[in-house]
Amino acid sequence: MGLKNKLHDLKVKYQGKKMAPAFNAIHTFLYAPNETTHSGSHIRGADDLKRTMNTVIMAMVPCLIFGMFNAGYQHNLALGEIVKSSGFLGETFWTLDNLVIGLWKVLPLVVVSYGVGLLIEFIFAVIKGHEVEEGYLVTGMLVPLIVPVDIPLWMLAVAVSFGVVIGKEVFGGTGMNILNPALTIRAFLFFAYPTWMSGDKVWVHGAVERAGTPDAISGETILGGLAQNKGALGYDVMDMFYGIIPGSVGETSALLILLGGLFLVFTKIGSWRIMLSSVIGALVMGLIFNWVIDVDVITESSKFYGLMSLPFWHHLLIGGFAFGTVFMATDPVTASQTNKGKWIYGFLIGFISIMIRVFNPAYPEGVMLAILLMNVFAPTIDHYVVQANVKKRLKRAKVKTA
Repeated sequence: MGLKNKLHDLKVKYQGKKMAPAFNAIHTFLYAPNETTHSGSHIRGADDLKRTMNTVIMAMVPCLIFGMFNAGYQHNLALGEIVKSSGFLGETFWTLDNLVIGLWKVLPLVVVSYGVGLLIEFIFAVIKGHEVEEGYLVTGMLVPLIVPVDIPLWMLAVAVSFGVVIGKEVFGGTGMNILNPALTIRAFLFFAYPTWMSGDKVWVHGAVERAGTPDAISGETILGGLAQNKGALGYDVMDMFYGIIPGSVGETSALLILLGGLFLVFTKIGSWRIMLSSVIGALVMGLIFNWVIDVDVITESSKFYGLMSLPFWHHLLIGGFAFGTVFMATDPVTASQTNKGKWIYGFLIGFISIMIRVFNPAYPEGVMLAILLMNVFAPTIDHYVVQANVKKRLKRAKVKTA
């Protein structure tokens, strides 16, 4: 109570001053605000936006911790210092050495992401005289999980600055942006520094520094191997499901992403309609490609053969599809708002993701571009869903009055 009373006294002291928004952000991060609505329509709730954001962060924490272990594991495995882990609980995976390497590489990504992003949020809040918005709490955690482990920190800082300013603040801040800020940041990195986002030496710590030497580390992902018709690079289905494969920090473990998705559905924060329809869309597109292979439309010599011939359901386990579907496609600000619209929105994300993944072998990942595309069309989808409902009710009213 002493800390809470002290913060309350400081809040009164700073009230109405220039730095009040910055101080209020710290105060409400530690304690739920005690403001209540006294007039007009309102909903009573025990939480606020910060608590909702923190719930989403809790769902991602297992992916973050796993990503730290996996970063160290992939590094030591590539150097030949350990043998391949036998399953999710393998002795060579959950070791202190792997965790130390992971902490050394992943924590700076988290610090830069939150440091740069929140600094910009505070600056805009002070200049514009409004409260610090909570939307970046989730974005700040998403960004380190969707980038390569060895990406230079200055690149990440530049991308975060672009994503927060251009992707969110120019539209009016949290709740007004039309594109998912985390994906805007990743898109900026992809187009500005493509070799750092799509090369085969960027997914394992130390790979770039050792490139060109006899003991160079190759961090090629399964998607990269399949796109070049190399196969799954020796990884089996359970490796893909558990996430013991090279890739972005938090995107590899389908198991933990699934658990995180169930947690978001249970807490009623993530839309199960969007998640399920995205999976259905991806499976449909995967089945179409498998059918194309079965009727011999595409031969083994085709550059598209590797990903087309992949069993349709394997698409759910590799790349960033699962992570994007659970944590970014369900963003309540940029996704469709109507129930029917969510089914359409999610299905098209899954369908287009696999289409881009197969037909873009230079960068065999499509979920980022698919979600950004559907972010733009989400209002249009909702518009036509609402108009269809209006026409249906008008027709029903005319029948009753006739």
